Amino acid sequence: MQELSSYFIRMLNYISTIGFWDAVDILIVAYLFYKVIDLVRKTSSYNLAKGIFFLLIAMFLSGVAHLTMINYILKKTVEIGLIALVIIFQPELRKLLAKMGSQNLYGIFSPKLRAESEVEAAITQTVLACDQMSKTKTGALIIFERNIKLSDIMTTGTIIDADTTAELLKNIFYPKAPLHDGALIIRNARIAAAGCVLPLTNKTNLSKDLGMRHRAGIGASEQSDAVIVIVSEETGAISIAVEGMLKRNLNLATFEKLLRNELVREESRKSTASEIFSRFFSKRKVNSDGTEKKN
Repeated sequence: MQELSSYFIRMLNYISTIGFWDAVDILIVAYLFYKVIDLVRKTSSYNLAKGIFFLLIAMFLSGVAHLTMINYILKKTVEIGLIALVIIFQPELRKLLAKMGSQNLYGIFSPKLRAESEVEAAITQTVLACDQMSKTKTGALIIFERNIKLSDIMTTGTIIDADTTAELLKNIFYPKAPLHDGALIIRNARIAAAGCVLPLTNKTNLSKDLGMRHRAGIGASEQSDAVIVIVSEETGAISIAVEGMLKRNLNLATFEKLLRNELVREESRKSTASEIFSRFFSKRKVNSDGTEKKN
């Protein structure tokens, strides 16, 4: 008990010596920990991460209580477990690194970013198509690509490169069409490919009434930041999968709102960054009274 109290006294002494840059350092590390915890929480490795956390707590308490043998075993387990963690969390690490690598500064600040109206039009056409396919119980799997590129998945299907229209979407997913049984990828507001094969999710706690189309959509959302639209062939229900989470049985208004929140919001953020960058580095002509000259 005396050792525990002395430990807290040392902690208080350390806190009293913290300066400004130390606080900045702590905030950055705390933010990184938050992002890692948030990433793990949204995946199937959440329960495993909790088990590792309790293991670390047990190791700390065994050291404080002088449980030498238990503390030694736990320390060796943690040392060996570092290698095992890389293997166990390989899908999550892969997704995190892919997100980091997808942050292209030129893509953020380029003035040639596609207009937000094109994304709006693609969303409108997708909603119209899904409304009709829902009524006729036509199965569909539509992927809106975002930062993480899905070129590997596109190679499993047929390249199309066409404007996103409700008529074309319905034709592709028509039950007797050759590409109806795969996924369709929308890139830069255009239909990039169809008939693509997606990875299935490894989750085992999903509802029994979810078919292969839903499991493929969840699996693709776990490995990328894409927004995935699913229309059930059995019930006609519309669902959206994002970051491994499935939102089911959406009405048309909620479905459209979710799509716009996920896709248009991101485009607005990028466009704002592009405008700030362009204005900052543009050469402006100033009048004698300090106002900017118009071209």
